[in-house]
Amino acid sequence: MNKHMARLRRTRKTRSRIASLGMVRLCVYRTNVHIYAQIISEDGNEVLASASTLEKEVRGNLKSGSNIEAAAIIGKRIAEKAKLVGIEKVAFDRSGFQYHGRIKALAEAARGSGLSF
Repeated sequence: MNKHMARLRRTRKTRSRIASLGMVRLCVYRTNVHIYAQIISEDGNEVLASASTLEKEVRGNLKSGSNIEAAAIIGKRIAEKAKLVGIEKVAFDRSGFQYHGRIKALAEAARGSGLSF
């Protein structure tokens, strides 16, 4: 089993657990260049809020979209957007990525901005 297949296996396991809880989820995805976050409804059919380093307002303030500072900014933005929609509590879906580095920075920034998981 290679790294990609192992990550997908962890993803399926986490998402099935979150689906059984019936909670809104904060889904995070990262690439070598950018980081993305989405708030997805309980049934998984609708994206309620999203933030990424591709947004024009964010790109102008960043030197790179692939560092911890960028992840922290995205964490704050997704928490603010979730509050506007009326969401306070989510399940954290890290998409099989390790809770380390950029993923951890995004989660801590979102918690610091008032989102609870």
